[in-house]
Amino acid sequence: MIQIVLHEPEIPFNTGAIGRSCVATDSALHLIEPLGFVLNDKYVKRAGMDYWDKLELHRYVDYEDFLQKHPEIVFAGEEGKENETFPEEYFPGSTPEEAAVAKTDVKGGGNRQKAGKGSRPHLWFATTKARQCYSDVSYGPDDFIMFGKESAGIPEEILVQHPKACIRIPMWGDIRSLNLSNSAAVILYEALRQNGFENLSRKGNLHRLSWEQESKVESDIHMSLSNRCT
Repeated sequence: MIQIVLHEPEIPFNTGAIGRSCVATDSALHLIEPLGFVLNDKYVKRAGMDYWDKLELHRYVDYEDFLQKHPEIVFAGEEGKENETFPEEYFPGSTPEEAAVAKTDVKGGGNRQKAGKGSRPHLWFATTKARQCYSDVSYGPDDFIMFGKESAGIPEEILVQHPKACIRIPMWGDIRSLNLSNSAAVILYEALRQNGFENLSRKGNLHRLSWEQESKVESDIHMSLSNRCT
């Protein structure tokens, strides 16, 4: 499950829209306080529509609280700094052999390293200040992707400590940034794409008609036109 983290979000509509995207993709939403609104704000619920009660939501009093509650996290690009004696319980669903590999998986190096089953989740920072593109890195199935507040982004004091974990969405000209909910959707779906859209429905259906019926209608039209030509 991909984990979306919002660091001190300020606009309720954006958080509501991101929450809806999380529900639609079976992703979790983590909110780091202080928030610029209350969670029962009508604009949060309006943007999230009737999906909000289905959201897996986590809250933290500050950034330090978030890190303390997720000791399994590794900052992306810093895999070599992992603690090789990391507790087994942070590798759910893994065999002892897979957990052992995950603890010492530093081979290859760099952000293109794949984080598969049994690997510790990475933490990424989405920021316009990054020096690498969001699509040039590899996301694990349980990675955390953090976005900053609308007015200032993630504090530079955090970013400067983890340059390899910072990712950017390319933009043209002097545009300062994209809307927060749009940015979250762009990177979230890239992470999901890289992991094969696991557990997501890849095909849809018509509501009143069926695709099979449409194909038959199209076939009948072609047959009718062919008969006219002959």
